Amino acid sequence: MSLQYISDSTGKTTGVFIPIAEWNELKNKYKGIDQEQINVPAWQTDEVRKRLAQYDNNPEQAVDFDTAIDNIEKEL
Repeated sequence: MSLQYISDSTGKTTGVFIPIAEWNELKNKYKGIDQEQINVPAWQTDEVRKRLAQYDNNPEQAVDFDTAIDNIEKEL
């Protein structure tokens, strides 16, 4: 993919230019990618909020990704 990065006067990247042909390929591959807003069902938002609250109350119970995967694989 031939992306062009757009920077401000301080050198901070502020955007990305994607050639139209490549953008059209992405739109065909990932339906809905061009939507400005994705509607997330309320039950999913509620579940994320619940899990974040659980983490905030008990951060020591969290495990890293590799440990989580190992635990899942043990149960298979």
